[in-house]
Amino acid sequence: MKYELNKKIINIPDKDIETFVAKYNLSQDEAIQLWLEDNDYLENEVVNELVEKTKGQRHYEKSDKSRKASTRERKVDEEKKALLYKLMDGISVDSVKNEAEFSFHVGENYYTVKLVKHRPKKE
Repeated sequence: MKYELNKKIINIPDKDIETFVAKYNLSQDEAIQLWLEDNDYLENEVVNELVEKTKGQRHYEKSDKSRKASTRERKVDEEKKALLYKLMDGISVDSVKNEAEFSFHVGENYYTVKLVKHRPKKE
């Protein structure tokens, strides 16, 4: 369908107009108007106003309620703890951290050993 707008001829696909008429229950003139607005041939004042309102607007708001920090109890891996103490046997240890890591000195050098237990591989 050819449509003249401001002395300019615009080709509007008939299929689009038929879709708008059937889907949105519009008249043919309303469907043409909608197609022209969707394809930026016409401007819709309401849409422009809404777009201006949303520019620079954040899409989140801070809640009035304060969140309580959740406290989780750390589980001690007894197997890992036993292995770590076996490794520390015979070494003069400076510090132990969370039953997973220990530090020591040899001469002027400082070392840290960390024991990591890996998860089993997925099959």
